[in-house]
Amino acid sequence: MGNPVGWFEIYVQDMARAKAFYQKVFQTELASLSAAEPEMWAFNGDMTSYGTPGALVKMAGCPSGGNSTLVYFSCQDCAVEADRVLKAGGKILKTKTSIGEYGFIVLAYDTEDNLFGLHSMA
Repeated sequence: MGNPVGWFEIYVQDMARAKAFYQKVFQTELASLSAAEPEMWAFNGDMTSYGTPGALVKMAGCPSGGNSTLVYFSCQDCAVEADRVLKAGGKILKTKTSIGEYGFIVLAYDTEDNLFGLHSMA
């Protein structure tokens, strides 16, 4: 099996706030995937290349925060995005930390109280 994850979803309660947060942190635009329930806004992705595409999702019965799945976003230097997390209204749980030969990570909370990771080799 290659990369085992084929898609991710981050559940949110306030889509406008969550969308603004992720667009600011990763300096990208999210694209609408739906016109009705569930409301979905996708990160840029290519299903044929390395990595995994995904979306922010607002759906009745699926609260944000408190889940046990952690999504890591790839970065050139995770400290840069960590700084943007704070400026966008998020919180840092773990500052840039070495994971040895596998690079560095940051653990952060978005504005919906979802925990996510940042990973870089530098």
